[in-house]
Amino acid sequence: MYEDKVLVCADCGKEFIWTAGEQEFYAERGFQNEPRRCPECRKCRKNARSSQNGEREMYDAICANCGKPCKVPFKPTEGRPVYCSECFAKMKEKQSSARSYNY
Repeated sequence: MYEDKVLVCADCGKEFIWTAGEQEFYAERGFQNEPRRCPECRKCRKNARSSQNGEREMYDAICANCGKPCKVPFKPTEGRPVYCSECFAKMKEKQSSARSYNY
């Protein structure tokens, strides 16, 4: 079903293999995008985030669903909706229940 793929890292530019097993893992969890970074760059990026005293930079946003102000751990992009944690959880719940009924 899945075959190993050669991808190019967005950070270092090196080629890396995205194995069939990793692709299956992504699909099982509903991830739709291929990884953009090689395992080494992902590890470095993760370590850099966790070494910032365990604190993530948070950005102010307005929920596209309920209109309440909220904080998100990414810089919002103009034209793309941002949801507060409550609305996001409700949307994920609806998606997972809809998936369980699709055979």
